[in-house]
Amino acid sequence: MALHEQSLPYVRAISPYQPGKPITQLAREMGLAVEQIVKLASNENPLGMSPKARAAVNAAIENLARYPDDFVLKQALAEHTGVSMAHIVLGNGSNDVLDLIARVFLAPGRSAVFAQYAFAVYPLATLSAGAESIVVPAKDHGHDLDAMLAAIRPDTRLIWIANPNNPTGTFLPYPQLQTFLQAVPAEVVVVLDEAYNEYLPPAQRLETVRWLADRPNLVVTRTFSKIYGLAGLRVGYALASAEIADLMNRVRQPFNCNNLALAGATAALDDHEFVARSYALNRAGMEQIVGGLKRLNCRHIPSHGNFVTFRVEQAAAVNQKLLQQGVIVRPIAGYGMPDWLRVTIGTESENARFLTALEVAL
Repeated sequence: MALHEQSLPYVRAISPYQPGKPITQLAREMGLAVEQIVKLASNENPLGMSPKARAAVNAAIENLARYPDDFVLKQALAEHTGVSMAHIVLGNGSNDVLDLIARVFLAPGRSAVFAQYAFAVYPLATLSAGAESIVVPAKDHGHDLDAMLAAIRPDTRLIWIANPNNPTGTFLPYPQLQTFLQAVPAEVVVVLDEAYNEYLPPAQRLETVRWLADRPNLVVTRTFSKIYGLAGLRVGYALASAEIADLMNRVRQPFNCNNLALAGATAALDDHEFVARSYALNRAGMEQIVGGLKRLNCRHIPSHGNFVTFRVEQAAAVNQKLLQQGVIVRPIAGYGMPDWLRVTIGTESENARFLTALEVAL
C-alpha cells in the first residue's frame, strides 16, 4: 500500500488554503517590475507597519539568540481587553489560534457548524481534527443564526462565526449574537472571530469580551495582521475562560510567537495614532472603491471590513486581465462565489489604479 494511502483519510480530503498571489510571483509570471504591481488581495494594511512596532522590532533583533518570553504582550493585552492573563492565548497568527481550538474540541465523530461563505480556515481546522463540517446556507451572504442554531446536533462541539465576515464583509448586530449565544447549548463552544473588529465604527463596536463572564463557552479571537499592519510577523490571540485557555495552552507549541512578533505586537497595541490613521484611510478608501464600483455598474456587498466583494461576469477572465495590468485582487471561487472578486482597500492612489484597471478589464 502506498504511503499516501497510509495517511488519515480526513487529511487527504483537505483542500490546501490558497493565499493571495504574492507580488514577486506576479512579477515573474507577467514580466513586470515589482514596483509596478499593486496588491489588493490579502486585506493587509496599506500603510504598512506601525512606526512604534517597527522601532520595537529593530530593537528586538539584539535578543534573537534567546527564546521568547510572551509575558509583556500578554500583560499589555490584559490591560487592553480588561481580562486577566489567564484568559489569553497567543498564536502564530489568529489562524494558529483557530487550529488550537479545533484540536481541543474536535475529533472524529464530532461536528462543527459554520456558515456558507465563511472564512476558509474553518473547514480546514475542522477537517484536520477529523470532525465533520455542517455548512449552513448563507442569508444575504452572511450568517443565518436561526438556521445555524437549528443545525446543531448532539455531536456538535464547535460553532465558527466571523464578525465581520470574510470574504463577504457582512456584520451581525450584537443583540442578535447575544440572543444566539443564550440559545446555544452550554457544551458547544462558540468561536467569535473578530479579525476585522477594529474597522467597525467606534459607535457600532461593542466589547464582546465582557460576555465571557456569563458565557464560559465563548471564545473571542483577534489578530495583529489587519489594522495593526503586522501580517508578516504572524500574531493572533484568543480571549476565553481560564478553563478553555488552559486547554488551548496544553496543545499550543512552545514559543509559537517569536521575539520580533512579540515586540512588534506589544508596541503596535500602544500606537493609537497609527490605528486611528489606518481606520480613517480605510473609511475614505471604502467610499472611493464603492463609488467606483457603482459607476462601473458592479454590484457589491456592503462591507464592514477593509475590503469589498463585488460581482462581475466572467470573474476569472476579469481577474486575469487585472493581473496583466499588475493589479492583484482575490478571486473567491473557492468560497463558492465564482462570479465574485474581493478587493482590499488600499491607499487613494492604489484604489484609483484598481478602478482604472477594472474599467479596462470590463
